[in-house]
Amino acid sequence: MPLALLALAIGGFGIGLTEFVIMGLLPEVSVDFGVSETVAGYLISGYALAVAVGAILITVALTRVNRKVALVVLMVLFIIGNALSALAPSYDMMMIGRIVAALCHGAFFGIGSVVAAGLVAPHRQAAAISMMFAGLTSANVLGVPLGTFLGQAAGWRSTFWVISIIGVIALVGIVLLIPATAAQASGTGSILGEFRIFRSGQVWASILITILGYGGMFGAFSYMAFTLTGVSGFASSSVPWLLVLFGVGLFIGNFLGGRAADKNLGATLITLLIGLVIILAVFSQVAGSQIATIIALIVMGGFGFATVPAMQMRIMRHSKDAQTLGSGANIAAFNVGNALGAWIGGITIAAGLGYASPLWAGSLVTAAGLVVLVIAGFSRGGELRRSSTAPDAGRQAAAGEPHTVTAQNVTAQTGQSA
Repeated sequence: MPLALLALAIGGFGIGLTEFVIMGLLPEVSVDFGVSETVAGYLISGYALAVAVGAILITVALTRVNRKVALVVLMVLFIIGNALSALAPSYDMMMIGRIVAALCHGAFFGIGSVVAAGLVAPHRQAAAISMMFAGLTSANVLGVPLGTFLGQAAGWRSTFWVISIIGVIALVGIVLLIPATAAQASGTGSILGEFRIFRSGQVWASILITILGYGGMFGAFSYMAFTLTGVSGFASSSVPWLLVLFGVGLFIGNFLGGRAADKNLGATLITLLIGLVIILAVFSQVAGSQIATIIALIVMGGFGFATVPAMQMRIMRHSKDAQTLGSGANIAAFNVGNALGAWIGGITIAAGLGYASPLWAGSLVTAAGLVVLVIAGFSRGGELRRSSTAPDAGRQAAAGEPHTVTAQNVTAQTGQSA
């Protein structure tokens, strides 16, 4: 894999920290600003909402800009946002810092996915995307626990200063390592013309698959601390380390899922969603056993994030010449799924169904995503209705022949079908 992917992964690592580390620092932040924990929690939901908005609007605004330049601009915004959070004299200013950082989140992963795919041969594009998202999974495995410990030991502001420094490192890496040939802007049509992709039923199906398929897993994860302490019987002090195990599952799943999607996109998606439906349902029944919970936590993370590269590749394939916008729209879909899953999980708990209820509720939500995938996959243009044919560039790579990869030909050369 090209070294340029490391720069994208470092950027993803910093963005992952920004999104998730606040969860462990809410008590300190609420005390410092004199607000309730509920109000402090808006720093999480406000960030997620800004990600969904920025994934579309910022991506569209940068669609005619050289993608390397766009990534540089986004990383500068990221650094500014986190510096504002670190310096914030008030809660309102910190919210502004969070929103500034969040606006670049979706566009970075959306544009970065297209750039990552353009750095490698067609038969390795999903794996390249998974390498970029490895930064996000690493943030869950290592960054969030360490960032929380740093914030508790040296003050929560120190964590955001460290994140800003990580942003600077990613910025330097993007400038030095990403070649201009892999970062050319999209076509020359009008910006409004990009929105024509939303006339495609397969694009909307991809968005819905992402919302439901990933949302079911995230809804279960949102209340995992309550499940671990209230059902499994773990001490509260054990929760951070148990979530590290979940992060290990994310990391492994992301790695394997990208490689599987390169071999057969349709079969990979349907297999992973079936596996996720099963593990969430089983987890809801065995959550009373600590050993079974540990195993289920890792497996849930593995299946949950293994779907991400495949979901990203699917919408890029169906977005044709507007892959950057399609990719950004799918990042927004992930965050809509997060909100939907957490809302449904909260409803089940409020209804008195217990702290294991978000797990089986998540299983049902993911099952709905599986149904959408099957319908779309066997519909016109779906990857489940056609025989798999190896792309010409893939055969060239296997034979050692030269090939040229551009963002425009990703569509024609990716997503081998079942």
